[in-house]
Amino acid sequence: MPTIITASELRAALGVSQSLYSDATLNDVIDTAETVILPLLVKYSEGIIKAELSDNVATFYTQGETIFTQGQQVVIAGVSATFNGTRTITDVDLDNFTCAITAADVTLFNVIPTGTATLVGASTYVGNAAVESAVLAISCEVFQQRTTGVQVEGVDFSPAQAPFRLGRSLFNRVSGLLGSYLDTSSMVS
Repeated sequence: MPTIITASELRAALGVSQSLYSDATLNDVIDTAETVILPLLVKYSEGIIKAELSDNVATFYTQGETIFTQGQQVVIAGVSATFNGTRTITDVDLDNFTCAITAADVTLFNVIPTGTATLVGASTYVGNAAVESAVLAISCEVFQQRTTGVQVEGVDFSPAQAPFRLGRSLFNRVSGLLGSYLDTSSMVS
């Protein structure tokens, strides 16, 4: 479900009616755009590589140095049903943090693929004009490619960059809008 812009905002930008394109269709386009943009933005999130539960204290081992502090709330996802959910951090160490979870003990296990711990409230870009503009621009590109299935031509009928509109350069068209929100660690490979 889209979070940054709504189907009605995209519909207004495209100038299409609801009778032609349903909210579900436009939401799918917006989801695609958010999938391109959001992973590259600062999200105050940490990868979880191991977890254990002993005496109602869950310990989450992170990929890097822990970025959280005691008392913060995080959303744990992708670990297991016992661990997933919104949790309050009770203690922090260099490469791990703990939370209180009332459940049976679970021995230390590797989390494959890596789970995530994301700070509550710090990862949302709703209401951020630059991010909304970027998502809207990418959504328009995706919509146009999906509905026409052909390359877009300029006023001189030249296809120019059209074959690559949904390629690697898609994000580059909006990177200027997102410059101050980019997570530089997401660009390192």
